[in-house]
Amino acid sequence: MEESLMVAPVLFAEIPAAAGKLGRITLSVEATLNSLTLEMVDLLQQRLDAWAADDSIAAVFIEGAGDKAFCAGGDVQALYRSAVEQPGGPCEYAEAFFAREYRLNYALHTYAKPLICWGHGIVMGGGLGVMAGCSHRVVTERTRIAMPEITIALFPDVGGSWFLNHAPGKTGEFLALTGASINAADAIYIGIADRFIASEHKDAVISGLLKQQWDAEPALNHALVRHVLRPFAEQSIAASPAGQVEPHAATIAQLLDGDDIHDIIDKITSQDTDDPWLAKARDSLAQGSRLAALWIDRQLWETRHAGLAAIFQAEIQLATNIVRHPEFAEGVRALLIDKDRNPRWQYSDSRDIPPALLDQFFTPPWGENPLADLG
Repeated sequence: MEESLMVAPVLFAEIPAAAGKLGRITLSVEATLNSLTLEMVDLLQQRLDAWAADDSIAAVFIEGAGDKAFCAGGDVQALYRSAVEQPGGPCEYAEAFFAREYRLNYALHTYAKPLICWGHGIVMGGGLGVMAGCSHRVVTERTRIAMPEITIALFPDVGGSWFLNHAPGKTGEFLALTGASINAADAIYIGIADRFIASEHKDAVISGLLKQQWDAEPALNHALVRHVLRPFAEQSIAASPAGQVEPHAATIAQLLDGDDIHDIIDKITSQDTDDPWLAKARDSLAQGSRLAALWIDRQLWETRHAGLAAIFQAEIQLATNIVRHPEFAEGVRALLIDKDRNPRWQYSDSRDIPPALLDQFFTPPWGENPLADLG
C-alpha cells in the first residue's frame, strides 16, 4: 500500500554559506501555480519574523516551485466563497486574508536583510505583491506579470497603490485600468524588478550566494547580493525580451490625458488600433467592471503622495468594502467559477455610477483600521 505524502505549501530551508546562512523559501503548490492561501501567508510571516531575529540568517532567497509560475496570485476562489457566504459582510476569511497578506507585504518592503526574489514564470496579484516587496527582484525571459483585477472587480492591491504610482508617467494607471500583461523588460522599466537574469543561471546564482562570507551588518550583505547578481545580469543582456510599456509610453500618456476618468475610459476603449498589446489592453478594460475602473482611479489618486504604511491602510479599507459588495463576487463567478466570461456588471457606463456609491468604498467599514499599527 502506497502512502501519499503531503507536501507543505511553503518549504523553508537554512543553507550554510561560507559564513552565515542563506534562508530559502519555496512556494510549493504547483497545481495552483503557487497561489497564496491564508495558511501560506501565515507561514511566510512567521518564518520571516523568526529569520529577522536570527543573526545566523544573512539573506533570504524566495522562489516558486516548478517552471510555470513564481506565484499566480491569491486564492481568489476562497475569497469568492467568503463573499457569497456572508453577503454584505463581514466576510471573515476574505477580510482576514487581505489584512494578513498586506501585513506580510509591508514586512517584505521594510525587511532589513536582503530578500532575493526569483520572479520566474507567471507573477500576478499576490505574487507580484511578494516580489515587489523584496529588495533584490530578479526577472527572467519567462516572466509574465499582470494585475488584471479590473476583470474581477477588485483593484491592484498588495502595494500596487505604491508601486504603480511610482511607475514612469502614466504607465502605472494604464496597467491598473487595463490589466495589461508585461514582461521582464517592462517590469524593470516601471520599477517593480531590478535585474534580468536568464533562468539557466539560477543554480549558479544560488551557488554564488552560498560562497559569500556574510556579514552581521545587513547593509553590507545587500552589497554582497548585488556583487553576486551583477555578472549574471551582464551575461544575460542578449536574452532580454523587448518591452512593451516603454515603446508605448507616449501613446499611454495621450490615452490617459482625459478630462476625467470617464473620458479616459472612453479614450482607451475606443482605440482603433492594430497593435496587439494595445488592443488586448483596450478589450480588457472594455469587458471589465466600470465600478472597479472608478475605484482603481480614485485609489491611485488618493494615495499618490502616501507613505507605505498609509498605502496598506488605504488598501485594506478599499478591499474590505469591495469584498462586501456583490460586484466582486459577480466578477469572480463569470471568470473563475462558471467561466462563462459574461459578467453582469451593475453599470455599463461609468457616468451612471452615483458619486455617493463610489464614496462608500472609501469610507471606513469598521471603528479601527486592522493595519493601524503599521509604521
